[in-house]
Amino acid sequence: MLYFITHPGTILVAIIVLFLLASAIRVLREYERAVVFRLGRLINVKGPGLILLIPVIDRMVRISLRMVVMDVPPQDVITRDNVSVSVNAVLYFRVVDASRAVVDVENYLMATSQLAQTTLRSILGQSELDELLAERDKINLELQKLIDAQTDPWGIKVSMVEVKHIDLPQEMQRAMAKQAEAERERRAKVIAAEGEYQAAQRLQDAATIISTHPEALQLRYLQTLTEVASENNSTLIFPVPIDLFAPFIKKREEMNT
Repeated sequence: MLYFITHPGTILVAIIVLFLLASAIRVLREYERAVVFRLGRLINVKGPGLILLIPVIDRMVRISLRMVVMDVPPQDVITRDNVSVSVNAVLYFRVVDASRAVVDVENYLMATSQLAQTTLRSILGQSELDELLAERDKINLELQKLIDAQTDPWGIKVSMVEVKHIDLPQEMQRAMAKQAEAERERRAKVIAAEGEYQAAQRLQDAATIISTHPEALQLRYLQTLTEVASENNSTLIFPVPIDLFAPFIKKREEMNT
């Protein structure tokens, strides 16, 4: 019996059996799927958990269903108003059909990356610089819809596309800074003019009230005296009615004529 266990042929058979068992048993995590090919033909998608394969005959491709975050390299883009900018983005996607991601495209990661780069240049090239800076959410949504429609036959679902950074030339940055400064100056002048206009309106309303009710002017005099007297100073104010100077003004006008 001891001779049978230590026989070289038996040991070789045992090693082969262990190798076949190891190649037949696979354990997949919760987020993984196995695309199984039997003699080159797609038979099924298995997982997660423990799966069994026929040694030598079956081959599997392991696919992750987790969300993939892919950085889109900076792309040189010429906008519709002929401004050269460098733009990069980030792409969020995941595999929803493992069999199509393996069978219908050679390398779904590379294919998705290249598609995102070309789509980014195409969409941003159709937009003006002001639209690119001010309406980024709209551009992100348009990018997501277009890339998702083109990756759907591969079993890829694009969840979100975000434009991260827009690098402008130095001369364009200086021009935009001057434009922003001029816009702020324009707003300041408009606000100042609007304040002057409102002040003039209120003065006109006050003059109308005083002309209708002359006693209001006397009350204003008294209020001014009260405000001055509230401070510790030696200033004396004597209110003089304007009507007191009316004869002198009339006499001067007669002399001039």
